[in-house]
Amino acid sequence: MGDTKTGLQLRSLLKKSGELELSLVNVPTPEPADDEVVVRVEAAPINPSDLGLLIGQADMSTAKASGTRDAPVVTARMPEAAMRMMSARLDESMPVGNEGAGVVIKTGSSDAARALIGKTVAMIGGAMYTQYRVLKVRDVMELPAGASPADGASWFVNPLTALGMTETMRREGHKALVHTAAASNLGQMLNKICIKDGIGLVNIVRSKEQADILHKIGAKYVVDSTAPTFMDDLTSALVETGATIAFDAIGGGKLAGQILTCMEIAANKTAKEYSRYGSNVYKQVYIYGSLDNRPTELSRTFGLSWGVGGWLLTPFLQKIGPAEIGRLRQRVASELKTTFASHYTQVVSLQEALQLSHIAIYNKRSTGEKYLINPNKGG
Repeated sequence: MGDTKTGLQLRSLLKKSGELELSLVNVPTPEPADDEVVVRVEAAPINPSDLGLLIGQADMSTAKASGTRDAPVVTARMPEAAMRMMSARLDESMPVGNEGAGVVIKTGSSDAARALIGKTVAMIGGAMYTQYRVLKVRDVMELPAGASPADGASWFVNPLTALGMTETMRREGHKALVHTAAASNLGQMLNKICIKDGIGLVNIVRSKEQADILHKIGAKYVVDSTAPTFMDDLTSALVETGATIAFDAIGGGKLAGQILTCMEIAANKTAKEYSRYGSNVYKQVYIYGSLDNRPTELSRTFGLSWGVGGWLLTPFLQKIGPAEIGRLRQRVASELKTTFASHYTQVVSLQEALQLSHIAIYNKRSTGEKYLINPNKGG
């Protein structure tokens, strides 16, 4: 099995000089405490939330590669405006990777820890782009028999975000929902959940290819924001579903406002009486991503009963508490290969993840180009 006392870890360092440096560092593997396990990491996805820490707003047109094949280093300039937002991380070498999966190779002395020896587990807790990760038993989930690390690598962020959306919808009194950038891995999961649970879902995409992806998996309402008939198409889908809550991964530009406008038109089409303050149907858009970094534009043509806010998985989970989180995790485990299956186009080693040609692809964050890092690939 080789030496597991130390392992390589991918690091992102933003220097006060405005230079971003990505590199691999050899780190010691701590001895597990009683309630901990040591996992050999074999699969960790590159999610948009990981790219935020790994690369952020860095200008990758300035990226340069140096170092060796085994210890590559990538540097790039961080724009001045982005530096101000990231003052808290300056000159601190940060490990990256929110989630992953692998095999337990050593455990602490507790029964719960020892029961996991040799098991394939999914993990949450950061620093996953690393060869060996020590975690508390509560932060790992044993995968069902026959599931590989790649099957379980994306078990947390996307599945629980998608479930969090339908849970938020129910808790806040809505009956159907809208999702943007809807052909993503997460968007496909959300469709499968909504089809299974009988929830109306309006998918907003940006191309015919993306619409085709969703129609193939059974999506009923798919509207293309680049079509000249977009506003009419969206309105009629909203009338049919009664959707009054949206989750928006785009963030910038006009889309959030357009959704509220169409929700208002849809509400007025079914209203019993006219109100000069607009419809009294409450409309909510939650922005949970920023695929577009421009300001959010709202041309207020949708009455006064609306809200635009931010939505993030971690605060949502804190709000619902451990018992509910357990219920959602259980659902993910039991539907890992169906509802919550993720698809990857490329599996790379830590060294390959730092090749400029690969970075150029995964940093585009485009639909259908999902990367998986196997820190022990070839090891």
